Amino acid sequence: MPNKPFYSSEQFWKILKQEAEQVAAKEPMLASYIHACVINHHNFESSLSFILSNKLSDDVMPAIAVREMFEEAYMLNPGIVDSAIVDIQAVVNRDPAVSLFLTVLIHFKGFHALQIHRLANYMWHKGRTDLSLFIQSRNSIASGVDIHPAAKIGKGVMLDHATGIVIGETTVVEDNVSILQNVTLGGTGNEQGDRHPKIRQGVMIGSGAKILGNIEIGEGSKVGAGSVVLIDVPCCVTVVGVPAKIVGKPDCSMPCESMKQNVLDDEAAR
Repeated sequence: MPNKPFYSSEQFWKILKQEAEQVAAKEPMLASYIHACVINHHNFESSLSFILSNKLSDDVMPAIAVREMFEEAYMLNPGIVDSAIVDIQAVVNRDPAVSLFLTVLIHFKGFHALQIHRLANYMWHKGRTDLSLFIQSRNSIASGVDIHPAAKIGKGVMLDHATGIVIGETTVVEDNVSILQNVTLGGTGNEQGDRHPKIRQGVMIGSGAKILGNIEIGEGSKVGAGSVVLIDVPCCVTVVGVPAKIVGKPDCSMPCESMKQNVLDDEAAR
């Protein structure tokens, strides 16, 4: 779970508005933008739907139509909003360059891509598959992240930098996982059925890693940058290489939170 306490939507919104007001006062060039994105809204859901709908819309699909989809999803499945709050907390807890919830909400495309996927996933399970695929396509164009609408992604997930992340249809990413840029969670061919990775809690996947096939990355494990993983990875180990092999153990139970990239530190812990 996140290191900081879980906030209700109302508590989180109060903190977020305070941050927005402080930043708007400090940086006049951003004041109107921050008012439009945050301060002018009455709750977190309204602010989030405004930001995401403007990112997702295009000349054919106007922002107001997209926003109606987000508002429906948030009303009928409030767990989506709760997950967004936990996702923001996860980024602030794990990224030393971030100190404000506001920064994640208005600037971080990895966060945006994940929240847009939550809408696509909601529509997918309502049987509106064509619409969900449209959302996936627009998300890929807007954020550089391609997540199939059927992929199952938990809360407390950080897509760090995010560019080039690809997540396939039958992928499962559990709660509290960190994934860096250019990661692929993909298949190994044109096979049908359950064919994508299962990423368990606490995992950190380094930049450029490729995890292919219906395999499992065990809870609390770490995948080193640039690795190609083709077989199951046990719990609480570090794997690296092409093909990936076990080189040691992480020095903590939740690599997703420590975000330590140097696998040589783990090798010394063998």
